[in-house]
Amino acid sequence: MTTSIQDRKIEKRPTEVKLQGRILFLTEDPELIKRQLAGEDLPWDTKDPANNPKLRDDISTDEITPAHYCFYFDQTLGEIPYLGLKCGNETPITRGSVKKGGFVAAVSGKRRGKGSSREQSPYAEMSAGIQLVIAENIERIYKQNCQNLGVLTSTNFSLIDKIRSGEEIPLSEFTQGEDEITREVIEYGGLFPFNVARLQKKASLPPINTGKRPMTVAEKIFARHMINTHGSVGVPFVKPGDTGFARTDLRFSHEYVTPMAAIFYEQYMGKETPVNDAKSILFFRDHLTFLDEVISEEKKKIGLLDLATQLKLKQESFGKAQGIKLHGELKDRKGSEGICHSVIAESYALPGQLNVGSDSHTPHVGAVGCIAFGIGTTDVFNSWITKDVRVKVPESVKVVINGKTRPNVTAKDLILKLLSLDYIKSGKALAKVMEYSGEAIEALGVDERATMTNMAAEIGGFTGIVAPDQKVVEFLKERRGLNPADVTKMMAGISSDRDAEYAHVIELNAEDIYPMVATPGDPGNGKYIRDLNTPVPIEIAYGGTSTAGKNDDMDMYARVLADALTEGKRVADSCKFYIQFGSQETREYSMRKGYVDVFKKAGAIIIEPSCGACINAGPGVSTRPDQIVISAQNRNFPGRSGPGQMYLASPLTVAASAVAGHIVEYQPAESKELVSA
Repeated sequence: MTTSIQDRKIEKRPTEVKLQGRILFLTEDPELIKRQLAGEDLPWDTKDPANNPKLRDDISTDEITPAHYCFYFDQTLGEIPYLGLKCGNETPITRGSVKKGGFVAAVSGKRRGKGSSREQSPYAEMSAGIQLVIAENIERIYKQNCQNLGVLTSTNFSLIDKIRSGEEIPLSEFTQGEDEITREVIEYGGLFPFNVARLQKKASLPPINTGKRPMTVAEKIFARHMINTHGSVGVPFVKPGDTGFARTDLRFSHEYVTPMAAIFYEQYMGKETPVNDAKSILFFRDHLTFLDEVISEEKKKIGLLDLATQLKLKQESFGKAQGIKLHGELKDRKGSEGICHSVIAESYALPGQLNVGSDSHTPHVGAVGCIAFGIGTTDVFNSWITKDVRVKVPESVKVVINGKTRPNVTAKDLILKLLSLDYIKSGKALAKVMEYSGEAIEALGVDERATMTNMAAEIGGFTGIVAPDQKVVEFLKERRGLNPADVTKMMAGISSDRDAEYAHVIELNAEDIYPMVATPGDPGNGKYIRDLNTPVPIEIAYGGTSTAGKNDDMDMYARVLADALTEGKRVADSCKFYIQFGSQETREYSMRKGYVDVFKKAGAIIIEPSCGACINAGPGVSTRPDQIVISAQNRNFPGRSGPGQMYLASPLTVAASAVAGHIVEYQPAESKELVSA
């Protein structure tokens, strides 16, 4: 333990909270928001909610802090909360207006804080004066980021009256129902103060004394990684609700998060203090490689491109000083080595591990049979000190998809189907492990399974996982040259017990699922393409990101475009089709297979690896509100990838639609021959 930690004075916050200020109601009506910003306090009936205006549901972190403004990593963020908030067809909140309004609380509806794990969102709210967030339900990572920073959260709308009457509110109002560690994090005012108390022995971890019980695959991996009362790693059994800290195998972060975490670390620990086990930390320059090609002149003029460069430089300098490996930009051409979780899956993750990353799509690597989940900035920098992360063992939802998928149905169609279900859309799967199983899942390769686990983030789940099997053995042999016997040994015992308990079981028949799209606004807006009422012309088709930039995805793009070339067709003149690799390994695979030539002959535009368009930072973004895009990425929240209207779909559908110029199902060549016969 460093001297700075030993000597740091630490105290709990007062037991009574008095919030003095106004309440901002994030309504669907933009005029009501404008009136509040102008100084009007909306009346609010906490006894009969039916009398109140409709609150915005599904507010994503993209709307709280649009991606370009996350280049700030200081209190300047206090000028920008809710700049992307869409109400009707308007974005009524302007820069600095929330901070000027004197608001101490912000109120919204269902699923607040969905999407990206960016801690800049609650940090921006806090820096603008927001001390309390109230919503019907709150997404896991966003809520944990709030707690880590000291922002209070609640689902109790009766607090509105107490704030307005000037009453003191017991701190217990915000800790009731929370596990012991979360309660103490809230009481100490954040994760770092709690960890200081923990390292000073002022706070202790509750023992995990769960008796023998059948466990899910996720629970078994958590049990292996939880720190026990002796300070060593591993407990015999866990159950949902058990809390503690879990020792990580890998910790990674990218240039959006590393700089802010590094500044926190240097501020609290000192620049000369080494991180804990640098060799198990990885940095990635993968998000903003192509930003200069799409950022507007207006944003350049206010210095956002320069700020993005500072993110890169801060990550490089901190990593070099600490001896942390950086997967960075390419030296000989524009692009990156690869998207963080794509590279982790291809080159690092192993069955049975516990990995954390600064990206909400960290669950991607659950496809190799490990637990992997996204964390925020404060969790990242705390993990550099302790090598562990706070965990409340989640419940699991078992997803069983049996039957054989149709030839034009992919993992993306399966996950879009799941996202359209009421159980998931209503938020009942929030913070739960999504365990995928069944004949259709077992038939998928690891790359396709990664699409399912990756998009556990869109479900709002804690993570996604597929129990490792022979497909994982083959994947690790092919991609890394690992000995199959060694991999089989790693996998021993990593499967769910037959009578393991689940919060819910979802059963689907793959044969009932047809190619899908998620209509603009939310990944949960899924419908079958055949049920679209009118043809939907497209101007942009985008195939890429971690979700759809893998080897298997390239197989699909190549399959569709090769079929088109055989029929004398190319990408439609009315459409631009971008294909972006998720990693250099996938780029090299595509070159070996001859796909790059197929892509070029068919008229596709090829892009080196990066997150790019998925976060409004690369070619493939829309530029007009009326522009229609079909994309194989994972999110289509308002403003996520430009101002246009984005449909989500599978690689097969995206490629087929690029050729047709409008949204269509892909029809395999053999099917066409059968039909014509």
